[in-house]
Amino acid sequence: MTLRELMDVFPRTGTVEWIAVRPSRGAPMRVQVAVGAYPSGGLAGDRYDGASGKRQVTLIQAEHIEALASYVGVERIDPALLRRNLVVRGFNLLSLKGRRFKVGGAVLEYTGQCHPCSKMEAALGEGGYNAMRQHGGIMARVVKGGMIKRGDHLHALEAVTELEPEIP
Repeated sequence: MTLRELMDVFPRTGTVEWIAVRPSRGAPMRVQVAVGAYPSGGLAGDRYDGASGKRQVTLIQAEHIEALASYVGVERIDPALLRRNLVVRGFNLLSLKGRRFKVGGAVLEYTGQCHPCSKMEAALGEGGYNAMRQHGGIMARVVKGGMIKRGDHLHALEAVTELEPEIP
């Protein structure tokens, strides 16, 4: 198989375990059972609602949250501390680079990695920023609107032909 062919094969779908929106900068996350995703602005009720940028939706792997807990020496981390919109289990989100993907009734497009910010030091304790490096998840924009609910599946769709360069 060619590298392109290998990159088009995914072992399974992922499952949405947790959903939340950030109503405004610094506001507590609001946990949701379901949320509407809209091409004109991301997730309903999120601070990026109405924005057209690359960060309309943020996703993180449940397995990475478990690894972060191990790195900072705690049993469990509340996903709300990490300030991502969706927690997905069972899918390597970084493998979505250059792709569109379906989550519930919505179609999203990978726009880059979601790097940690200095707030992670306070949220996770000393060293939290470094613990989260390369484990911060991804950002996406909404291509086709729809509802996303806990328990919905995530699966990869077509590759996007033109990629914008990632900004570190």
